[in-house]
Amino acid sequence: MRLSPEEQAMHRGEMGKARQWAIEHQLQVGRMFDAEDLVPVSQVHMMADPESVGGAGVEFVEEFAELPETERRVAVPMITDPRGVDLTYYDPLGQTEDMANLERRFIAACQKLGIIMTDTCINYQTIMPPLLGDHVAYGDTGVVIYSNSVCGARSNFEGGPSALAAGLTGRTPRYGLHLDKHRRATRRYVVRQQPKDLMDWGVLGAVIGRKAGSYWEVPVVEGIERPPTSDEIKHMGAAMASYGSTPLFHIAGITPECQQLSDVDGQKLAAEEITPDDIAGLRQSFGAKGEKVDVVVFAAPQLSIVEMQMVADLCRGRKLHAETDFLVCTAPTVYQDAKRMGFNQAIENFGGKVLQGTCFYQQYAREIGEANGWTRLLSNSAKIVNILGGYGYQPALATMEDCIASAEAGKVV
Repeated sequence: MRLSPEEQAMHRGEMGKARQWAIEHQLQVGRMFDAEDLVPVSQVHMMADPESVGGAGVEFVEEFAELPETERRVAVPMITDPRGVDLTYYDPLGQTEDMANLERRFIAACQKLGIIMTDTCINYQTIMPPLLGDHVAYGDTGVVIYSNSVCGARSNFEGGPSALAAGLTGRTPRYGLHLDKHRRATRRYVVRQQPKDLMDWGVLGAVIGRKAGSYWEVPVVEGIERPPTSDEIKHMGAAMASYGSTPLFHIAGITPECQQLSDVDGQKLAAEEITPDDIAGLRQSFGAKGEKVDVVVFAAPQLSIVEMQMVADLCRGRKLHAETDFLVCTAPTVYQDAKRMGFNQAIENFGGKVLQGTCFYQQYAREIGEANGWTRLLSNSAKIVNILGGYGYQPALATMEDCIASAEAGKVV
């Protein structure tokens, strides 16, 4: 790989131990993917919840945090994905003091590195969305697919260490979706049934992701009759990434790189239909009508302020069933806005709890499920029901309205 004089200085250790580690890590990743050089990035987003980082990962970051400030500070704006513990509310969930202390240590170390603890997977809705052609280094799969597809930015899926390295160097290996050739469509799908609500958009994304089935496949979608809202396309992308490891899709006439099929070479591809049977088949795999509900979860992705209003409005004048729990996860910035607008209070008057800066499946989902006796989980997120089957849950999928009606009834309506 070609290195600039500044990058060579990093590699020799002239800019400190942290950057020397970072550039060596990036060289190894770059060689793996045949990158020719490194590309400067404008910002970085890191996934690093305590469950995945563990004690060893925390100690690793703490070592960098003890270096002189000029050596340890990140080189570009760097933000974080949801945390694993809401430090204002964890004991009632069944999380332990050890979990909380690990979180506190990691937060303190990150802050010493100059990392901004945004704790969100919806930074494109809340903080500083990237622009068309902007090279970034993002971690969360939902963040990457939205930023690539909807914003037209350029990022691969960056693992936690790779994101940390990008923050320290201000660069990332130039491979994959940083290159024009990997952003062309490879699969073409035609939608025959229009999605209506957030759950429908998520199911559509899940079906496409499952059909595409590879990080290196880039779907282009035809037949969408109206531009989706930010929340609708958020659910579509998050599910597509979850079911297919997909980091980029195009919607003809809607997403910025594909105003027409020929912009992404889509006209050269044979079209495959997404049929009503495809949609119904995926929904039926998460059906559980009439069964007792242990916990209703709105998360993955975290809720926007618009979704918070929707949930709050549906909760008003109703009461949660005595044997059902109800959790809503949102970004800290959205939490404060929702508190000011009375949305949090409406949800808590219903009997629910709003968690800030966490996402359900990243907060020791298995452990809190066992602590609370949760098995049957209900959500409107196609992404989260796909994930949680591996954490000991029996997940079910429903619209936002039916999720809240089910929480009130104590069973899937």
